[in-house]
Amino acid sequence: MSFTLRLATLDDVPVLEELIPLSARELQRPYYTEDQIEGAIGTVFGVDTQLIRDETYFVCEEEGRVVGCGGWSRRKSLYGGDKLSRRENALLDPRRDPARIRAFFVHPQRARRGIGRSIMCACESAAEQMAFRRLEIVATLAGEPLYTRFGYTVHERFELALPNAQFLPVVRMARATGVP
Repeated sequence: MSFTLRLATLDDVPVLEELIPLSARELQRPYYTEDQIEGAIGTVFGVDTQLIRDETYFVCEEEGRVVGCGGWSRRKSLYGGDKLSRRENALLDPRRDPARIRAFFVHPQRARRGIGRSIMCACESAAEQMAFRRLEIVATLAGEPLYTRFGYTVHERFELALPNAQFLPVVRMARATGVP
């Protein structure tokens, strides 16, 4: 099957609100407990409409159906959806700040077919076109292998506090772009 990549629109939000929890519940299960996943859905794992409005969020479609999503940001927030209370929407300076890779989710039935890789390539290319010299991500444990294959290295391991009194282990990763 072939798929197409396009920028997400606000019309995609209802579909993303279904895809993200489905993806998290299935693909994060080997790495996190059910309580951790449920605590992260909606806050850490959620739709960030700022990315869509900034035109930095992509959806991947297969036969007209959204099967993956992910993006990058030129804003300070490292992670989280609209329902996360601690958000920093100030713009980053590409000369000194890293662009943020954000919110990758793939339909469980389409995992390991190149969707995440395609979205990552589009994100990195777009960030480089905006003259960002570095890229940074707060990765889930499930996402760490993908980002490692793209040359990202671990800078810090820490836990995010969740609204249900759980903690989600994550990994801050980064790499340089090709921008001098």
